[in-house]
Amino acid sequence: MRAQLGRPMRGVVGIAARCVCGNPTVVATEPRLPDGTPFPTFYYLTHPGATAAMSALEATQVMRELSEVLEDDADVAAAYAAAHEAYLSDRAVYGEVPEIEGISAGGMPTRVKCLHALAGHALAAGPGVNPIGDLALERGDWSPQRCTCAQPRGGAA
Repeated sequence: MRAQLGRPMRGVVGIAARCVCGNPTVVATEPRLPDGTPFPTFYYLTHPGATAAMSALEATQVMRELSEVLEDDADVAAAYAAAHEAYLSDRAVYGEVPEIEGISAGGMPTRVKCLHALAGHALAAGPGVNPIGDLALERGDWSPQRCTCAQPRGGAA
C-alpha cells in the first residue's frame, strides 16, 4: 500500500478489496486516525489503475450524468441511500466518532461528490450495494477483473 500511494498508510484496519493478482485495491481505515483526526472515508481506494480511472472520469461530465441518474431514478436514489447506511454500519464496527456521525463518503446519500470513495465502497461491498459506485466502475477504463499492477503480488519491487 505504501508503494501504491507513495506514503505510509494511516489507520488501516484491513484490506477491503484486492486486485485479481492479490495486491490491495481498497483498504478499510479507522474512523479516527492514530493522531486523533476524524476520518470519514472508511473505504479508501489505493490501486493506482483504479484511482487514475476515477480521476479521469471526474475530469469529464460523468459526475453530472451520475447526479442526474440519482435525481431522476427513485430506485437508484433508494439504493444509494441504503448504501450510505451500509457504509455507516460497516465503519461503526471500528468505533463511533461524533465529529463524523452520519457522514459517509462520496456525497452519499444525496449527491455524487467523489468517485474514488464511491468506487472504493462498490469494490469493497460488491456489486449491487452502491449503484453510483457500480456505474463509475462500469464507465471507467479500469476493471477489477484485469490486473494492471506494475509490481509483483504483495507490492515487492
